[in-house]
Amino acid sequence: MHKILKIVVAVLSLIGIISLFRIIAKGEEEVKGLAAAGDTSLLEPMAWIAYIILALTLALVIFFVITNLFGGGSNIKNTLIGVGAFALVLIIGYAVSGGDPLVGEVYAYDGVMATETESRFVGAGLMAFYILSIVAILAMIFSGVKKITK
Repeated sequence: MHKILKIVVAVLSLIGIISLFRIIAKGEEEVKGLAAAGDTSLLEPMAWIAYIILALTLALVIFFVITNLFGGGSNIKNTLIGVGAFALVLIIGYAVSGGDPLVGEVYAYDGVMATETESRFVGAGLMAFYILSIVAILAMIFSGVKKITK
């Protein structure tokens, strides 16, 4: 598996380097002109390499997460506890957040105001961030105090 991945990485790297040199050789102005005219043949190989690398990375991450998850009985339990705690934080953030869209032209994006649902989701994300930040800070303080007292 390691040899196969090294070969795939080498091939993708070589194609990426060749594509990069083709783009650099054309020059910035010509590339912009081609892209503005709708000719993306120069940029497409680089984009496809990025898509392939993203897909391979996601596939490998999912594969290793699943294999490690089912590797031991306590792994599933701990993972589900973590996912459940995160979901609880998101639910609390959604429940606490306000649903009133901001009023005024200052907060409008291109003259379009956020709906109540959009405003509530943004508020929920912010509240979840605040909750997780406080938990992280408290964990660091607790860990430091525990280390000092030993």
